[in-house]
Amino acid sequence: MHPQRDFGKPRLFIDRAFTLRGIGTVVTGTLSGGSIRRSQDVVVQPGEISARVRSIQNHGRDIEIARPGMRTAINLPDLSIGENGMQRGDLITVPGLGSPHATIDVLLERSSRLKRNSPPARPIKNGSSIQVHFGTGRIAAKITLLDKPALGAGQNAIGRLQLDSPIVAFVGDRFVLRDSSEQNTIAGGTVLDPDADRANFRSNAQIRFLRARATAPHDIDVCVRSEIALREFVLRKALLNKSPFSDGEISEALARLQCAGEIVLCSEIATDRKTWQQLRERATSLIDEVHKCNPERAGLDLNELRSTLRIQESNVFEALIADLCVKDFVRKGSAIARISHRPLLPADLEPVERSIRESLSHKPFDPLPRREIEPDRRAQHVLRFLIDSGQVIEVGPDAVLLRDNFEHMKARITEFISKHGPATVSELRQALESSRRIMVPLLERLDRDGVTRRVEDKRILGRIV
Repeated sequence: MHPQRDFGKPRLFIDRAFTLRGIGTVVTGTLSGGSIRRSQDVVVQPGEISARVRSIQNHGRDIEIARPGMRTAINLPDLSIGENGMQRGDLITVPGLGSPHATIDVLLERSSRLKRNSPPARPIKNGSSIQVHFGTGRIAAKITLLDKPALGAGQNAIGRLQLDSPIVAFVGDRFVLRDSSEQNTIAGGTVLDPDADRANFRSNAQIRFLRARATAPHDIDVCVRSEIALREFVLRKALLNKSPFSDGEISEALARLQCAGEIVLCSEIATDRKTWQQLRERATSLIDEVHKCNPERAGLDLNELRSTLRIQESNVFEALIADLCVKDFVRKGSAIARISHRPLLPADLEPVERSIRESLSHKPFDPLPRREIEPDRRAQHVLRFLIDSGQVIEVGPDAVLLRDNFEHMKARITEFISKHGPATVSELRQALESSRRIMVPLLERLDRDGVTRRVEDKRILGRIV
């Protein structure tokens, strides 16, 4: 026989669990999906119990690594067995493969060879209680059929299993159904969605997803395409974690679908091309609308854009902004704008701008407080434009300076300290004929910029002069 595939996702369903004196707890099973090595950290599901492998045996022989297909005995000395510990049916796996789930969507299949009128051939009715045999465990469950009242012999149908206890299943996993009395095997099936949402079984998106995946649940392109279509935006590193595909195989499938023009890969996000194009167009329209209605603004505030687009995932929004800024757009601090956009005040606000400039020029080194310069909403609007465009410098909550005056004050302070040595706030204030209200926040700004540096109560020149 060909060796089993190692796709980096080991699972060992426990068929025996026992304790040996001097050794501790030992579990056995047949390993699949990946390798487990000695001293490796593992997780016992569905309890999500962390443990470390002390030793591994294969047919009584100590080994360093157990590979897929091997009968494997693992020594987990720190764990107990029984109802409060490990038992038959539990799963040994590695961290990062997702949490156990009690709701799974499946493709159910019934054999056409079932004898007519025999108990196993009776129709499986919607809402029936059954026993699910999965891995080495047995779990009670209820069946919900998607679009049939019952499932007869020789038929197949998409359904949902609501399990009494959660499991870690993969896309494409097989299982067997027996009746509630455990007397007859009545059907088999394949897992389509191991992390189904209890509320969305009959939503249009979920129905399209399940019908697409049911056509070929073991085809990686079908699985990737259907997952992206359902979720819209998927983190590449989390895509199909619960599947029999390796990270390399998933990356190759993504590349194939991108080359075929079916999906878009942007940063760490994978999404449907049509969905991404619509999102880009909406964002572009919103930015252009701000440029048209508020030409004085540097651009559209990023928080405003995210709120309007109703994007909750920060990684999706950052991927969108990065994609927009590849061409035509630029990020300006907390805003985004077209590269060609130049902020410009509307004609009706030009008198307000002149008034603000006059107020700031009357006493260039000691202008009026900000609250007096912007007494109303229009003035606040214009002052914010002047600050954003760099024509006015905001040195403190209530202190603003015209850029030329700010540069003159910086040069005068540098010259004074170079000539007279370390200087206090009072000395600099008197030398520039300014006020403490302006000088204190100005010096703090120059400290942050590296122009000056505070030593006790005096300022000396910093690294940047």
